[in-house]
Amino acid sequence: MAAVAAAWLGCGGGQRPEPPAPTAPLPTAGLAAQQVDVLPLTLLVAEEELRWNAQLADHRAALARADSIMGALLVARAPEVTWVLPAELRRAARRAPGIAPDPDRMGTAILFRGGELDVLPDPLRSELRTLAALAGAGGSRYALVPAGLVFRRAQAAAGAAGAGGAAGGGVAELTVVIADVRTGRIGFRTVARGEGDDPWTALVHAVKNLTPGMP
Repeated sequence: MAAVAAAWLGCGGGQRPEPPAPTAPLPTAGLAAQQVDVLPLTLLVAEEELRWNAQLADHRAALARADSIMGALLVARAPEVTWVLPAELRRAARRAPGIAPDPDRMGTAILFRGGELDVLPDPLRSELRTLAALAGAGGSRYALVPAGLVFRRAQAAAGAAGAGGAAGGGVAELTVVIADVRTGRIGFRTVARGEGDDPWTALVHAVKNLTPGMP
């Protein structure tokens, strides 16, 4: 596991706001040939000024579409990792009622503003460990948690030159955490950003920024 730890460690005034930190790429080399659970997204919000309400009005459908986009891109762009996607986690939970937590009702959103956390808090830590033991083939050691997805106006998200986009567009800000489900240690955290004229194009670009080097 030293390779994973090394990869994770490597990822880690005036009135003018500071530009956002660049997106750190997923440490897929350190996770190669490993099974990694991908938790479903539970927190998705958008600034009203974007006027994307019609596309995001059905909250459950929006969460499902975001999960689908993330899962498809992870599998296509990082096939060296065995990704266990939300649908499989839900099936594992249904096979063990009363034992496994519901993946859609876990407190993963606590990690959205938990940048100071080094270790997963309970009960999230024990829930992830239980779910990981039941999912996939032989259980997973790591979990990728999309802790929150926020859509902002491109101008507002920029804050400084080079961080935004054309006026009227939007920016997807996807907070991603990877944790060791056995120890609870959080080894990787980043905010992936992507621009688009609609939420799903912006999210595609954000996820692609997690796995750079390909079209």
